Amino acid sequence: MRGFTAALLVWTLVSPQGGGGEAWPTHVACRDGSLEVLYQSCDPLQDFGFSVDQCSKQLKPNLHIRFGIILRQDIRELFLDVALFNQGSSILNFSYPICEADLPKFSFCGRRKGEQIYYAGPVNNLGFEIPAGEYRVLLELYNQDHSTVACANATVLCS
Repeated sequence: MRGFTAALLVWTLVSPQGGGGEAWPTHVACRDGSLEVLYQSCDPLQDFGFSVDQCSKQLKPNLHIRFGIILRQDIRELFLDVALFNQGSSILNFSYPICEADLPKFSFCGRRKGEQIYYAGPVNNLGFEIPAGEYRVLLELYNQDHSTVACANATVLCS
């Protein structure tokens, strides 16, 4: 019974749902004078770390990011789905393969459950200026079995 009680206590302390239904904290991915990017994990079991090195409304083609998580799933393959909303309307949806079985793009491709991913480096994207406004972004990383590896609700505030 002691083991069960200890496990329940640990679960209550680390789970956002265990402490009265609270969500994970909102984190700042980046902030400068005219741009702020906030995110919150939407995975009820796990939070993660993410930041953008250069925060500017003029998005550069090679954006430098930092991302860290402990895997709860194997990632032989890894995919990213992004949905962008403005004023409640969907304005962009896309999927991107990050790790494919025959084409691993990053050193963390193939990692196993329980291992850590820490990536600090560039991500290629189109350079463009972020228009003024408030945007909601839903991001989901999932593996070859469609199991969620990480997900986030993000808010982009640009003035």
